Amino acid sequence: MSADRCELLCLDLPRAEAVRAVVPPVEEVQQAADRARALGDPTRMRLAIALAAGGELCVCDLAWVSGLAQNLVSHHVRQLRAAGLAGSRRDGKLVMYRLTPTGEDLLRLLTGARAASLPPASPEQGANDPRTDVAAAR
Repeated sequence: MSADRCELLCLDLPRAEAVRAVVPPVEEVQQAADRARALGDPTRMRLAIALAAGGELCVCDLAWVSGLAQNLVSHHVRQLRAAGLAGSRRDGKLVMYRLTPTGEDLLRLLTGARAASLPPASPEQGANDPRTDVAAAR
């Protein structure tokens, strides 16, 4: 017999029914499961930590920080956004990403103090953004 199964079929019916009454149906926990799955990937976890540390970053910044290709980073931050863990806004030709409050809370829960180790940047950098145009610098 398997070590992870009971060898005898028994049921503590009152206790089992009490527990069953508080376990929500799949539909009620689907969104939470989707959010947990989004941070279950190490690349997305690293990108979320980068967003927590940097406040609001564009895909170029996230690609440089993570050492990954921009198209891969873009794919992963889209998944974070689809799960409700990140938000985005267009700033001219740039798309800026940031964690949502839900994303911050879940990341803090999963990583503890690590995600909060750096103070976030100001949320609105706008025209004062000290970016280097890599193409123009060449």
